[in-house]
Amino acid sequence: MGSLRKTTTVIIGAGHAGLAMSKCLSDLGVDHIVLERGQVANSWCAERWDSLRLLTPNWQSRLPGYSYKGDEPNGYRSMPEVIQFISDYANFISAPVQVNTNVLKVRATEYGFKLLTSQGEWECKTLVVASGACNIPNVPKIAKNIASKLETFTPIQYRNPDQLPQGGVLVVGASATGVQLANEIHLSGRPVTLSVGEHVRVPRFYRGRDIKWWMDASGLLDESYDEIDDLRRARRVPSLQLTGSKNPIILDLNHLSSIGVKLVGRVAGMNEGSLQISGSLKNITKLADLKMDRLLDGIDEWAEKNFLNGEIGKSERFKTTNVDESPSLAIDITSGEVKTIIWATGFRPDLSWLDVPVLNHKGEIRHNGGIVEYPGMYLLGMQFLRKRKSSLIDGAGDDARFLSKHLRAYIDGSLT
Repeated sequence: MGSLRKTTTVIIGAGHAGLAMSKCLSDLGVDHIVLERGQVANSWCAERWDSLRLLTPNWQSRLPGYSYKGDEPNGYRSMPEVIQFISDYANFISAPVQVNTNVLKVRATEYGFKLLTSQGEWECKTLVVASGACNIPNVPKIAKNIASKLETFTPIQYRNPDQLPQGGVLVVGASATGVQLANEIHLSGRPVTLSVGEHVRVPRFYRGRDIKWWMDASGLLDESYDEIDDLRRARRVPSLQLTGSKNPIILDLNHLSSIGVKLVGRVAGMNEGSLQISGSLKNITKLADLKMDRLLDGIDEWAEKNFLNGEIGKSERFKTTNVDESPSLAIDITSGEVKTIIWATGFRPDLSWLDVPVLNHKGEIRHNGGIVEYPGMYLLGMQFLRKRKSSLIDGAGDDARFLSKHLRAYIDGSLT
């Protein structure tokens, strides 16, 4: 296993967040190592489906000291392009990454922290957890009862429609992942049913600009965690119903319905050979429409205040979501009509290796804007960590700049 090695700071994870922190710590002269279980950008390499593209435009991939320099600023990166971008960044900043190093256990010591890894032990004064928010699919308990009857996949296991048996597919979850997979699988010729729970509907383009441009320019993405009334809820908001395809479309429920995808409510349970479906579909879609209009109203107000009305397209409102007045309330999974279920029901981090008393009753790290409730420990890359954009590539830089300064002050003993 090798001898014990020491450093001031260990960063766990060499994705965009961990690398952003590495750059900031280097700038501050903090000795550190970045431990990565696979290769740089590992989750992008191994845990994404083939056709996936970033939901954010290329210009929005900004990391400390580094940004997009290509000739398609308004395009959306494919997964190989994302991997290349992050790998190039690691090389650009000369990040001290140790690859193929699986962290097995972290515990607190008098000095700071001790890490047992697949490549030996490390001791450090400060620790940065940047291992990702999307390590484990959040699959409902009823999935265990279904696995023996049907083929089931999570988005981490899914690569393309060729993996799936011929026949009907039920996609559970209608956030970014669910709507993209429903669209792709339908286009492969399979009948698709989409189970719709809470979701966030936004247009890909509004008044001639990408919705992400509006959210960035108006300051919405820079909203701070300490300005939000219900932070717990804000941190659980589903991903936007968007696609970053080469020829981007408005991939909302109306589009999916128009091409033949069947919409039903959320999966509520199982009774014998049937999935029970909630009757709340219409209410859920009304709420999503209401929130979208509220967002667009805010954009219109900001555009008027900033004298943009003469430069941009006219204000518009999109058609309300059209759903069946009496959708199916049960799906028979024994008839052979449905052959596959894909659980696009979200993710959670894998913190099974963390043996430090920092987890709440839900297994989440207790923290205040990334400053963990344990001296010397920091968190990066989570949803709404410090800003609304924290989980985006574009959000890691601001969070890393702040937290690296706090870490430096902690090391120096100068925290007030």
